[in-house]
Amino acid sequence: MRRREFITLGGGAAAVLALPRPATAQQPMRRIAVFMASRETDPEDQARTRTLLQRLQQLGWVDGRNARIDVRWAGGSRERTKEIVAELTALKPDVILSTGSIATATFKQATASIPVVFTMVNEPVTQGFVKSLAQPGGNLTGFTFIDFTVIGKSAELLKTIAPALTRVGFMFNPVVYPLYDSYLQAYQAQPNRPVEVMRATASSTAEINAAIDRLAGQPNAGLAVLADGGFNLANRPTIRAAIERHRLPSISPWRNFVTEGSLMSYGPDTADIFHRAADYIDRILKGAKPADLPVQQPVKFELTINVKTAKTLGLDVPPTLLAIADEVIE
Repeated sequence: MRRREFITLGGGAAAVLALPRPATAQQPMRRIAVFMASRETDPEDQARTRTLLQRLQQLGWVDGRNARIDVRWAGGSRERTKEIVAELTALKPDVILSTGSIATATFKQATASIPVVFTMVNEPVTQGFVKSLAQPGGNLTGFTFIDFTVIGKSAELLKTIAPALTRVGFMFNPVVYPLYDSYLQAYQAQPNRPVEVMRATASSTAEINAAIDRLAGQPNAGLAVLADGGFNLANRPTIRAAIERHRLPSISPWRNFVTEGSLMSYGPDTADIFHRAADYIDRILKGAKPADLPVQQPVKFELTINVKTAKTLGLDVPPTLLAIADEVIE
């Protein structure tokens, strides 16, 4: 090669090297806000959060790499819920995951544009969160938790394990969740119901103790602790202490009541709900609109029985019930 040709080529190469290179396509950082109604130390809510984050990672959303995931815990406090909702909406995330009716109602008031995927919410149509289950119609969609049939099933299960029961108190916070009154009336109207049902309502720790004291004063009574937007779950130490004090057979929707010493639980598999919620978050981040994603109901349910507690209460768990239980705590 001649020297002049080399210089010419070299200059051309240098010119090519000097040209600006096309930018490498990078996926934009997406922001996901997560509201948890309970305490950060709650092992069951920790497990639900892990399920959510693990599923998001499986779907390609990794915190710190292509997503910023902000998790906040309300500890069962309505005031803290309001503060967190204001904080998270101010961050203008791409999507919000909300847990429970109180937070979901607060998010609905706070934003009409940020997509919200709710979890563990009862009667979202009645509460005005969505227009219908099939066509939510706004910026909210998600996953329901308890319906009337589950509550009736809980009363029947409690009667099965404690045949002497003649009445079951339904415990819920009427300030937070007045909808249960309609459930109670509907159940009372059923012919041939296995037990009488009555209100055992409370909106403070003092009222929890008073309601359970009154219930325990009735012969052959038991307690069904209902999902009411987080109040009962956040106050389960008070509820459990009163149950144990009066030796009342009880049932709740949450497994952690039973692992901590209560008799039994029956309710939706919450890990499955959070797993599917991550799928909705993924679809929204990829362009889907909440208005087009139908509200889904639980598809998996869990029955947990604490045999040790049953023995303490003088109850023999029927073999048929043990056979269908998902978990038996000895």
